[in-house]
Amino acid sequence: MTAVESEHDDVRAIEAEAAPTRFARGWHCLGLSSGFKDGKPHTVNAFGQKLVVFQSGDGKLNVLDAYCRHMGGDLSQGTVKGNEIACPFHDWRWGGDGKCKSIPYSRRVPLRARTAAWTTMDQDGLLFVWNDPEGNPPPADVTIPRIEGATRDDWTDWVWSETIVHTNCREVVDNIVDMAHFFYVHYSFPTYFKNIFEGHTATQIMKGMGRPDARPPAKDGEPQMTGNTSVASYHGPSFMIDDLTYHYTNMEIKSVLINAHYPIDAHSFVLHSGIIVQRSDALEGDAADTMARKLGDFILRGFDQDIQIWKNKTRIDNPLLCEEDGPVYQLRRWYEQFYVDVADVTPEMVERFEYELDTTRPVEAWRKEVEDNLARRAAEGQPA
Repeated sequence: MTAVESEHDDVRAIEAEAAPTRFARGWHCLGLSSGFKDGKPHTVNAFGQKLVVFQSGDGKLNVLDAYCRHMGGDLSQGTVKGNEIACPFHDWRWGGDGKCKSIPYSRRVPLRARTAAWTTMDQDGLLFVWNDPEGNPPPADVTIPRIEGATRDDWTDWVWSETIVHTNCREVVDNIVDMAHFFYVHYSFPTYFKNIFEGHTATQIMKGMGRPDARPPAKDGEPQMTGNTSVASYHGPSFMIDDLTYHYTNMEIKSVLINAHYPIDAHSFVLHSGIIVQRSDALEGDAADTMARKLGDFILRGFDQDIQIWKNKTRIDNPLLCEEDGPVYQLRRWYEQFYVDVADVTPEMVERFEYELDTTRPVEAWRKEVEDNLARRAAEGQPA
């Protein structure tokens, strides 16, 4: 072996720093707001600590640190009394602004009786909480867009699911540039793929066609799905809105898919998925609700496929990429902006970046794989 050959035969080592203990700056979705509007306090473990979520008598949803600053009682085990949450230990009453409003057995409230209150937003039937390690409020231009159909009668209600995943949440964000995994993990067939990063938004535009080797053919009289079009954007570090259209032989089904998460700690996060479907002449009344539940189950199976990968893979900071792998490093540079102080955000993290992946080779290889799968099944006497 020559020196040149030896140099090229070096084994590439996997590099991986410890997962960050700092949590991303931005809006994080805690789930359906209706789940917190029952007059009871709710425990949420997020950002490395325990929080309490409660609806005060004025209808507002509030988020506080769960532990009472008096003697450490757990407010999430307390009682909502009017506009305050009452500690189960000594009945100190805490308002949604973090101030102690009253102590029933005391003549006065100590001047410094204050706990941490989190900025919340109740929008489109979803509860968001703002996290910023520097303690700053959300800038006016850092928003979550309104979701078409979320509050309209011609769309279904949310079909929502929640799963705990035991790994760092960067894994889920990497998917926005990873076209190939859609074929191998989710058994879809991407034919067009483009990414756009700008400011606090990262977008994935994907078109795909059906896979007859992975989906059972439509029964007689049923429409056959021919493909899909997806425009999915992360608005900040953890909340993705996907305008997702399924194309059938005789109709289109418009839906909005939510992919959201919030960190529990550095090594686990809560993964949310939600979907609503637009009603139409071809999808009226209960048929739209049934379709939303079916699509919700389908999306949930897809997330479970991801989770099985995440549970067994290792963290890798220097992935070895081929030409068709997409802008992984550019995405991670965009994502880094949420983990540094605002003063340390660089232009490279937020400036506009566009990348359209050449799908010629993937489509060619995947089309042959589909044909081979169908031919093998036919030879074995299996249904297509």
